[in-house]
Amino acid sequence: MRAHIPTGFTVRSPSVTVIDSAPARAAALLARPATINGLTVPNRIAMAPMTRMFSPGGVPGEDVVSYYARRAAAGVGLIVTEGTYVGHESAGQSDRVPRFHGEEQLAGWAKVAEAVHAAGGTIVPQLWHIGTVRNEGEPPFPQAPSIGPSGLVTAGAEPTGKAMTQADVDDVVAAFAQAAADAERIGFDGVEIHGAHGYLIDQFLWAGTNRRTDAYGGDPVARARFAAEIVAAVREKVSPEFPVIFRYSQWKQQDYTARLAETPEELEAILTPLAAAGVDAFHASTRRYWLPEFEGSDLNLAGWTKKLTGKSVITVGSVGLDGDFLHAFQGEGSPVKSIDNLLDRLEADEFDLVAVGRALLQDPEWAAKVLAGRFDELKPYDAAALKTLS
Repeated sequence: MRAHIPTGFTVRSPSVTVIDSAPARAAALLARPATINGLTVPNRIAMAPMTRMFSPGGVPGEDVVSYYARRAAAGVGLIVTEGTYVGHESAGQSDRVPRFHGEEQLAGWAKVAEAVHAAGGTIVPQLWHIGTVRNEGEPPFPQAPSIGPSGLVTAGAEPTGKAMTQADVDDVVAAFAQAAADAERIGFDGVEIHGAHGYLIDQFLWAGTNRRTDAYGGDPVARARFAAEIVAAVREKVSPEFPVIFRYSQWKQQDYTARLAETPEELEAILTPLAAAGVDAFHASTRRYWLPEFEGSDLNLAGWTKKLTGKSVITVGSVGLDGDFLHAFQGEGSPVKSIDNLLDRLEADEFDLVAVGRALLQDPEWAAKVLAGRFDELKPYDAAALKTLS
């Protein structure tokens, strides 16, 4: 007769210690330190980057300082900030999204880093250029053109922006490198380069928006050249032990079904030059972390990334919630979802860190509750949380 195994219990071979309760298992797996290059992250929980638009003039104020510090104090090991515009006039489309250039803006970010460190956490800014997602005439620099690899915002569309010249490419590469140098100078623990979701770097990676016939277009390796040049320039501007994280995705905000790679071999062709250029960790963005990425394997995108590159990897995608973020922006909430599957994958070494988005947006204490096994106190996500900076 087969033994009944209660929910939340695990069975291992006799040589492996059995963790016999969900709370103890969560604490044991998530509370372990993680290393990214020269940085030791105190646990495996990261805060995912989420655009908040609470920084008038691109300057993060005291409310932004408190917003991040609260989550670090409650046990988030690594804070990845909301996307911050690099110092290129075409980088953004809002004067309320923070910028990572300018004396006042950087002074504000220095306070954020200091507060997170005082609370026991580590922090990296996400460096961002939105490319042709920007419409000409939008702030913070309305006179700047909208630029991209081919002027396209999505596959099959007519160009709405300017195809970048070599001078444009060089200027953007330099802007990312300078932002990374500034991040190290003002006390951040590393940087994350935003290469996902259909923004500028991803527009080069994605065949649907990259129609170039020069060295930056063509096969996956050529399409990865722009991203690799940014990584290499960043690596050159910062100290050798300073972590460089690269976030990428298959899906785009313009097309949720888009894919950079249909096979592991295609994905390897894209990621290998980035790893060689100096990426220390990849942040593999998915809408639902539990979905397998390619047929024939249960590995998610983060799992495949680790297998193909050997680098540290962060997974993300509706962690702790039953419902993806797309519905959140349509005003829908999400009930709490078990993290048992997440723990299974973490225990199997499929990825190294877990980025939490909306669950942490809703509840600053999410990490503390999970690490302490207080699952019954977790809160469902309410889309009204988008309107506050609690």
